[in-house]
Amino acid sequence: MPAGLYRALLTVAGAAIAIVLAVVISSVAISVAGASPEAAFAALFNFGETERAVVNGVTTMINRSVPLFIAGLAVAVGFRMNLFNIGVEGQYRIAAICAAFVGAQFSLPAPIQILVIIVVAAAVGGLYALIPAVMKVTRGVNEVIATIMLNYIAINLAAFLVRGPFTGERAKGQLTTSTPTLPESAWFPNLNGLFEMFGLPAPRGGGLWGFLVVAILLGVAVWVLLERTKFGFEVKASGLNPMAALASGVKPKKMVIAAMVLSGAIAGLIGLPEILGDKHNFGSNFTPGLGFLGIAVALLGRNRPVGIAVAALLFGFLDRAQGPLQFANVPPSVIAIMQGAIVLLVVVANEITSRMALRREERRAARQLGRDTPVEVAA
Repeated sequence: MPAGLYRALLTVAGAAIAIVLAVVISSVAISVAGASPEAAFAALFNFGETERAVVNGVTTMINRSVPLFIAGLAVAVGFRMNLFNIGVEGQYRIAAICAAFVGAQFSLPAPIQILVIIVVAAAVGGLYALIPAVMKVTRGVNEVIATIMLNYIAINLAAFLVRGPFTGERAKGQLTTSTPTLPESAWFPNLNGLFEMFGLPAPRGGGLWGFLVVAILLGVAVWVLLERTKFGFEVKASGLNPMAALASGVKPKKMVIAAMVLSGAIAGLIGLPEILGDKHNFGSNFTPGLGFLGIAVALLGRNRPVGIAVAALLFGFLDRAQGPLQFANVPPSVIAIMQGAIVLLVVVANEITSRMALRREERRAARQLGRDTPVEVAA
């Protein structure tokens, strides 16, 4: 069997076993919580009884997956350089509030308005990620420690800005604060027409976020950049062995800065699907935790855009099920248990299957070497 096919089959088998074990662990947790595992899993796949309910459920799942996919891409870029960018959480928070505030200060034709907001978000995220990158290459500060501390700064700075200098008009009786509302030229068109093409009703609320198209294009661009360009090779080489990369003419410190800034720029886009497609501002109740979930999504997707997309859809599917689970008297915390179990077991399975594939290749190489070595005949 070819080595590539063997490795692919091992990966699929390991992921399948990990998901089965995660289901078993989740069933135990559900039983301990006093609920029925059968009812819980039935609710998990319950999208509703009407077409509109099903459309709303699918829309919610995809909308939840879009920012998680972008977050996974941001983390994966860092992982390729052997950098653990935990600062994605802070980078997207500070980028989102700055982009929302800047975008509300002027009104231009829609494509230009949206493009400016995207550029601002990417620039702010990249610049904020530049801080730990410079600290690492100039002073040897571990990026994990630096980004964790910068997360706290960014989260609290965003909270201060949304209640202070960046605050917009608040309606009477409104408990939350937010930046000024974006002009309609900054509202990203939705993709509800996709449902109408198949004769289905349009989803409620903001509908299917049009930023899904940007996310797909971003995933393709990241794949091409990391897999088909000199930059991607240099990033991977510098991450695997900085000294060997330096000997071959690659500057590892330069690549650390480039990879970290690129990771931060992608992270800056995480909050835009919600801002441009739904709320049209950054509020004090803005969705938190997307950066941390992006780490799990990247690990689950093995740092590949296609795998990250599948992992993001899985997390979106599980998050969507929180409502139906509550109707089935199942604690919503079960979703977090399932997500954690799946990620942990898949990561372990990936490590085991990688070692199995490596040992198989080593044995094949040893046998081939034995056949190619001439046997000396004694005189």
